[in-house]
Amino acid sequence: MTLLVLCSLFLVSSCSDETLDYYNPEVKLFVKQLKAGTYNTTNEMGVVEVPKFTQKHIPLLLRYVDDTAEIPSFPLRSMTSHFGGKPRLGECMLWIIEGIRLGHDPSMGCKLVTRDADNYDGMYFLDNNEIVEAAKLYRNWWEKVENPNPIWSVDLWLIDPLHDSNYRWW
Repeated sequence: MTLLVLCSLFLVSSCSDETLDYYNPEVKLFVKQLKAGTYNTTNEMGVVEVPKFTQKHIPLLLRYVDDTAEIPSFPLRSMTSHFGGKPRLGECMLWIIEGIRLGHDPSMGCKLVTRDADNYDGMYFLDNNEIVEAAKLYRNWWEKVENPNPIWSVDLWLIDPLHDSNYRWW
């Protein structure tokens, strides 16, 4: 009887929509878990980290880049994710998008800084209005990537969305 109950609980929990697939993640569920502080999906090494988002996820990630709400935590491999207070959802979504664009983590933490920053000190971190401004830059970049002008010869993935701004990843 106890075995039957345990098996039933396992089946119910494993079929739950609350399980995020590390290799084929759902953006909406990821965001829901980040906001609730319940994200705990692990990689193949058993480490909790950002799931394997790809180019196909960018339009969905962009839906959240204006959300400057603080989240309890963000799964980074580095201890620097703990600097500068709580992470903001939109800024973390921008970090993921930049990582997709580059093919690697854009920085050790998910905090944007002003271009003149000479260290990773909180005084260089962007405020909420600046995060929203950076979000616009990423939307503009994505619009060009999705709808390239046929006469352009440059690889739009190489263009830094923050190039002409006062912002950068540390």
